[in-house]
Amino acid sequence: MAMNLRVPEDLDRRLEKLAAEEHTSKSALLLQGAELVLQRHARRREISEGLDFVMSHDAELLKRLEDA
Repeated sequence: MAMNLRVPEDLDRRLEKLAAEEHTSKSALLLQGAELVLQRHARRREISEGLDFVMSHDAELLKRLEDA
């Protein structure tokens, strides 16, 4: 899928420099960045769901530990 993206000049210069250093394209760097953002959000969701599970299934235990 093709997409147009407006990038601020400073960010474009920094991407250009990094792309040259990494011998890759700015497009490839932006795709890597998008993937990292998606992975980070998925990880946060997993952690939140895990905490919700513990809080709902182990509420009594946590209360006893709090009182100990």
